[in-house]
Amino acid sequence: MLNFLVEGIFFLLSLWFKFLIEGILFLISMGEAPAFYADNLPGDIQKKVDAQSECNERTVVVGSKIYVIDGVDHESGSTIGVRIFDKSSGEWINPTVLGTKPKSSKHHSAVLLNDDRVLVVRGNSDSSECLWFLEVGTPFVKEHEKNLGDEVVAWSKGVLGNAEKPIVISGPSGVGKGTLISKLMKEFPSAFGFSVSHTTRAPREKEQNGIHYHFTDRNVMEREIKDGKFLEFASVHGNLYGTSVEAVEVVADAGKICILDIDVQGARSVRATALDAIFIFISPPSFEELEKRLRARATETEEQIQKRLQNARAELEQGKSSGLFDHILVNDDLETCYEKLKDILCLRDGVKSACNTFPESVDLSIEHPVSKIDQKLMINCTTAEHEKASNNMYALNLSLIKGGAPGRTRGLNMYAVNPLTDDVNGTSHIPELNGIQF
Repeated sequence: MLNFLVEGIFFLLSLWFKFLIEGILFLISMGEAPAFYADNLPGDIQKKVDAQSECNERTVVVGSKIYVIDGVDHESGSTIGVRIFDKSSGEWINPTVLGTKPKSSKHHSAVLLNDDRVLVVRGNSDSSECLWFLEVGTPFVKEHEKNLGDEVVAWSKGVLGNAEKPIVISGPSGVGKGTLISKLMKEFPSAFGFSVSHTTRAPREKEQNGIHYHFTDRNVMEREIKDGKFLEFASVHGNLYGTSVEAVEVVADAGKICILDIDVQGARSVRATALDAIFIFISPPSFEELEKRLRARATETEEQIQKRLQNARAELEQGKSSGLFDHILVNDDLETCYEKLKDILCLRDGVKSACNTFPESVDLSIEHPVSKIDQKLMINCTTAEHEKASNNMYALNLSLIKGGAPGRTRGLNMYAVNPLTDDVNGTSHIPELNGIQF
């Protein structure tokens, strides 16, 4: 009888504790989530915007501007839309939207992280499509506002976990870049991958789109270059060639380290972007040795050799300029140079995994109140099928994010939280929310 009473009391206390926690989280989410009455909105949107609103709008205030994030863009009908209301002028602005846009969403949340980006959480989606960053004042956005003379916002897809940095390898023709890269690919076939370049020239016989090149129209590529979607590009014999941000991201998404074999000018262009890469310059032991290697090929005319030598002089001077390359390797002896390259890439102890541990995928329900606490978001899923507290609450750690538009935003860490226990994703502590310890 006593055991029965103890079990009953424990059961009632557990229920009370669960309801208490959910109630506190609800109050926190009401204070921090995007549902609020925005001040000085025009008459057509002077209303409460919350997760159940039929108009499906979320508003975020940054200074004198109100960013209205619509579940469906009224022009395309297939993506999330963005409009801006300028409180100082009382006018609506339709901004230029850069980056890959997220698909339309019937239920989404929007949380201002700081003054330059907004996190948009799409409901009823898994971890590969639920987290998106709307950049409103990042350096990338400001640069394009300056170039375009227009209001600009940019989308960046959020990715759980990290990826290894891409590798940019440059050096004059004949220095041995191709041989070094071939040795890497042979010894570590599953660790590295190449991005597929874009070109406006016509495909040659047996060339396949998406494998040898991404073949595209010139006007399309010029527009994407203008939108900042290319890391580097060049005009060769009247055709454009270039490496897109997306082509590099796709290699990282596949769990591989992307290798970019490009010239010094291309490396300089990549360095000027937000891509976080390792820049390596391969140098010959001397200019005379480089000329000797080029002539030993016996595949080019004297005119072609002289042109390559002329370009090599310029590249050697630029390659040693301050701040462009992280490492300079002298290819005096191929095997010695290759061992040094592996040391730089931390490959001495065998195959290096290209990616850090990626969390298991998670599914977000349609209803998901969101609260922001420091560098973490608490996402509370409230669908009927989730019966246990351990299954309906997630913590999203944003403290290590990196990257951004026009590429991915990586470094996000999302894990399930069980507020009824003192264990959070394998740790032995209870999280604190605004000083309240559960």
